[in-house]
Amino acid sequence: MVGAFAVGKTSLVQRFVRSIFSEKYHTTIGVKIDQKELTVNNVEVTLLLWDIHGEDDFMKIKPTYLIGSSGYFLVADGTRSDTYETAIKLHEMTSSVTKNAAFILLVNKADLKDSWEITDAQLNTLKNQGWQIMFTSAKTGENVENAFAQLTKKMLQNQQYV
Repeated sequence: MVGAFAVGKTSLVQRFVRSIFSEKYHTTIGVKIDQKELTVNNVEVTLLLWDIHGEDDFMKIKPTYLIGSSGYFLVADGTRSDTYETAIKLHEMTSSVTKNAAFILLVNKADLKDSWEITDAQLNTLKNQGWQIMFTSAKTGENVENAFAQLTKKMLQNQQYV
């Protein structure tokens, strides 16, 4: 999970792993690691989920956190356009470090779609470049399970298990 601060990375992981959501905001310091097992295309997979601190002007994500990743989510907050720009920059760094691992852009806070600053035009530009984009809500759970299943499927395809 990579993205700007306060985009919902931790909340997405908590929704996926524990089926919970909290309104309280807790800044991630460093990396928080969770684990969850799931089955995709009859393959049992244990995911190690690295929830990496948010990137901002004062705290940059260390490329060494990403080495060996099979896949990653870029997470943007639909209500904050600057998080889109951060996701683009993080993708450039992450794709080079991970040797083009599978990824999906999650535009989080789908429950607040009426307040989104990220535009369809911005997202269409990325879609035209071959990016997979999914809209999620950690609060309601919308598309969270599906997002993790889709990324796992892409990772397995890259590893030629499927």
